[in-house]
Amino acid sequence: MDQRRDSRARWSEADIPSQVGRIAVITGGNTGIGLETARALAERGATVVLACRDMERAGAAVEQIKARAPGATVRAVRLDLGSLASVREAAGELRAAYDRIDLLINNAGVLSFKREVTADGFELQLGVNHLGHFALTGLVLDRLRDVPGSRVVTVSSVAHHQGDIDFGDLQGERAFRGFAAYGRSKLANLLFTYELQRRLAANGAKTIALAAHPGGSHTSIARSAPGWFRRVGEVAAWLRLGQSVPMAALASLRGAVDPGARGGEYYGPTGLFGMTGFPVRLESSARSRDEVVQRRLWEESERLTGVTYAL
Repeated sequence: MDQRRDSRARWSEADIPSQVGRIAVITGGNTGIGLETARALAERGATVVLACRDMERAGAAVEQIKARAPGATVRAVRLDLGSLASVREAAGELRAAYDRIDLLINNAGVLSFKREVTADGFELQLGVNHLGHFALTGLVLDRLRDVPGSRVVTVSSVAHHQGDIDFGDLQGERAFRGFAAYGRSKLANLLFTYELQRRLAANGAKTIALAAHPGGSHTSIARSAPGWFRRVGEVAAWLRLGQSVPMAALASLRGAVDPGARGGEYYGPTGLFGMTGFPVRLESSARSRDEVVQRRLWEESERLTGVTYAL
């Protein structure tokens, strides 16, 4: 979308309305973009739950946020998106603690250049970035569904343009290329968001689903990145093809709290290669808008995770 058509083309943290009384769950909220998203919401008064795999780092993040936002209510829940057993346990803990959730921000992600698998045997990137979030969202959806103004925001990437869904080799068992598999998982995030929004709307739910991409920023997502990838990142930073982590978090935040946002919208920066800038409404790839693929991926995700949505 042409940035000039967005009436809030310089949307920033200053535009975040009060979040007092709202409960926000953020996956991967202990570092990077997730941490900045959590900090910004806590500073506006939200009760924030960090759903993280590493509880030691999560605890440190809780204290860091509290130092920035004295009096904020922040806690951590253990969540390993690479294990459906852990996802179910985390969802159970969230359901026991809260009878309502206002924001679920599916932020956590991984980029791997070698084929790895989750505890359930899924290709790591598809398993963590998509299937884990698909399962978590379905398991807590009844805590959002009837809450006015509630939202599910899933973090995708400009890499979704390089993604393709091959249902004949969804797990990359026959042919695996790291960045292509990452693009597939990020495309899956968008396919999931659009199908979820359609189902929510058809069932009269008060929740809406949106997606965002952060642009380019130096985070810990590429934990197994080879040396050449890190060098490319260093050159990109030198050329200023990325932005600060707080700036990168703005797309998720806008999707989560902008009163003007609507279900099915996609937010991200529009600078060079989509790497920098303030978040605006964007159009995702034609592949992500394929309703036949959206429905088929949804059905396959239900089969793989064993999670059926209560809609």
